[in-house]
This record gives sequence, structure tokens and C-alpha cells, in this order.
Amino acid sequence: MSWQASYDAYKARVEDALERFVPQGVPGPLRGAMLYSLLGGGKRLRPVLLLASHALLREPDQEALRFACALEMIHTYSLIHDDLPAMDNDCLRRGRPTCHILYGEAMAILAGDGLLSLAFETMLSSRHEKALEAVRIIAQKAGVSGMVAGQSLDVAFARETPTEDLVRRIHEGKTACLLTAPVLAGLTLAGADERALRAGAEYGGQMGVAFQIIDDILDLTGDERTLGKSVGKDETEGKLTWPALKGVEQARRDAERLTAGAVQALEPFGERADFLRELAQRTLNRIQ
Repeated sequence: MSWQASYDAYKARVEDALERFVPQGVPGPLRGAMLYSLLGGGKRLRPVLLLASHALLREPDQEALRFACALEMIHTYSLIHDDLPAMDNDCLRRGRPTCHILYGEAMAILAGDGLLSLAFETMLSSRHEKALEAVRIIAQKAGVSGMVAGQSLDVAFARETPTEDLVRRIHEGKTACLLTAPVLAGLTLAGADERALRAGAEYGGQMGVAFQIIDDILDLTGDERTLGKSVGKDETEGKLTWPALKGVEQARRDAERLTAGAVQALEPFGERADFLRELAQRTLNRIQ
């Protein structure tokens, strides 16, 4: 099977399962807002990462899929809140109006809250022997020492003079943590040992920072129709980005170096990690 066919197969499993985890009993307007954002397309990178990381040791089962879908709920909630006027004030996401534009700010906030809560309800319904450890990993990476911490620094230090340490902390928090979480959760559910978990953390961390650097470059050089979201906002709002710190050319070289480090981290897994190696390379070279 080709790399793209494998990616599409992982993605299809997630797409087919997502709606089933959103209860029918949720009030109509709230369920509509949740599903509008949750089923609104996208790369499904994080759930694919979880399933592919699990596959390093054993074939992903229904419990791995449960956690993959929950992680996409967390990612979607973060996008809904990130798009709000109080945060990035975006009106376009994945080529469509953002949740608050269509449903109003109050319902968008509630949709994000609902998806976050539902993600943990979904994971904690698992009977997998490693479920609590996987939940702990995801909670830590998504919370006040992970994604939320990075977002808070992004907001608090906008328009400040960027330093390498601060920009790295922002990138590690707001992006790399939620790319490391699926790798570690997938490996944990598959019964990985400490060596494998360390390798997974290194892979997710380095690829995650590279991903955000490329995102920042695309905000400067990308096309809104291709990206499906507004461009040029980072510079306008004084966001602390790697290109603002180093320039576009050096930022790309740094992203290449980090990607090489992510690929190297997969060495303990041998040929089984070929999918994840190519995923890192494709992340580096993406245009959207």
C-alpha cells in the first residue's frame, strides 16, 4: 500500500467514527455547532498520528480509534476557541465560515467546551488497561503545561520583542504538545516500553515545532484559497513567530533541521516507522 493510501485509510476510519461519539441527546443548536466544526474536514493529522504510532507495535483496534477521535475533538475545540474575536478573530477555517460566524460567539464557546468535555468522556469510557495513562498524557499535553500554556504565552507576549527561548516555548506548547500527545498515547495503548516512548516524544516534539514554523512561513507566503484560512494575520497582530525572529530562509532551514531530528528519533522502530518518517517530510514540504 502506498503512503497516501495508508494515510487515507487511517483518515477514513476516523471520519467514519467521529459522529458516532457525539450523543444524539445533545441539544440541537449545540450539537449542530459541535458537528459543524468537528466534521468540517481537515487533515485529521492528530488522530492519524495516534493510529500510526499504535501501528508501530500492533494493529490499531477500536480502543485506539476511540482515543484518536477524542483527540480530534480536543483539536477542534482549540480551533473553535482560537478563532474567536477575543483570540485570533478569524472568520475563515478550512475554507468555510468559522463556528462563531455561523452560530454566534456564545454557542461557539459552548461547542468548544462541549467537545473538550466529550473528549474526556469518550476516553474514560474505555476499558483498555492503559486507558488512564493515555488520558493522563493527553490531558497534560492539552492543558496548562501544554497547549493551553503555549496559547497563553502567544496571547500575553504579542508585539513583544521575540527571543528564541520564548518563541520555542510558544511553539512547543501550542503546537508540538498536541502532536506529541497522539504519538505517546498511541504507543502507550499499544504497550510500548520506556525506550519507545522516549523516541516517540522526541519525534513528536521536533516535528511539532517544525510544523509550527512552516505554518508561520505559510502565513507570510501562502495563498488564502489553498490554506482555507486568512493569511498575514501573524505579522499584523505582532505574533511571535520563527520567521519574525530569524527570517523566512533561516526559519525554513531550522524546520528542515528539526524534521531531520524527528526522522532520526524513529530509528529504534526500524522499517515499521517508514510511514511516520514520510509524514514528517511531507509536513515540512506542505503548502496548506
